[in-house]
Amino acid sequence: MTELRIAVLNASHRNANTTRNFRREVDASISEYYVTDDTVPAGFDFDGVVVTGSRSSVYWDEPWIETTAAWVAEAIDRDIPTLGICWGHQLLAHVLGGTVEDMGAYEVGYSEIERLGDSRLLSGISQTFTAFTSHSDEVSQLPPGATPLAKNEYSNHGFRYDHVFGVQFHPEYDTKTARDLVYEKDLSDERLESVLAEITEENYHEACEAKLLFENFLEIVRERHNIGVSRQASSDAVTSADLGHSD
Repeated sequence: MTELRIAVLNASHRNANTTRNFRREVDASISEYYVTDDTVPAGFDFDGVVVTGSRSSVYWDEPWIETTAAWVAEAIDRDIPTLGICWGHQLLAHVLGGTVEDMGAYEVGYSEIERLGDSRLLSGISQTFTAFTSHSDEVSQLPPGATPLAKNEYSNHGFRYDHVFGVQFHPEYDTKTARDLVYEKDLSDERLESVLAEITEENYHEACEAKLLFENFLEIVRERHNIGVSRQASSDAVTSADLGHSD
């Protein structure tokens, strides 16, 4: 079986936890690009794309965000399956014509999230599930034609647009990542203690259910890859017949 080629657009400002988490969860041949250095792939020879979280906001006027958005827009136009996590979810919504805004609150910690309808991406995950969250921006308006996949009292937590998927929560987080992030945030002592108290092995194991979405995404990617290979083989067969010689 051919190993899938996945481009990971790392928007985390070179956070080592991000690299570790996605290399652990995405079972494929990964090419990682640090987009905050204004570095994107030179081409589009990938089976799928994953866009990570970031401490930046999608609507900031920064060159690397514009460069990343332009590359992602072309990848989508080329029908490359794409998954966005947190900031990546917001970037995909922005690229597709949705609206990303400051939601006036900060959701952080292990949260309950509700699935909406049936979705290949969230297949096997409970109707109400737990995942780690950390965001103060939200997709306040989905892109035209997009289907909502998940939500909670804070915001939309997932959408699909054809072969494009975004989730606001962090299925890739481990407990080290969660603790490191919380200590970096400007939280009151009371809220810091409250969130840290949530970061337990029990909550982490409950949240591991959401990691299924990585397997589901790769299944979707492989299906599209196989369709492409089949079409190419058919095209090659027709070409060979057209070039055949008679004695």
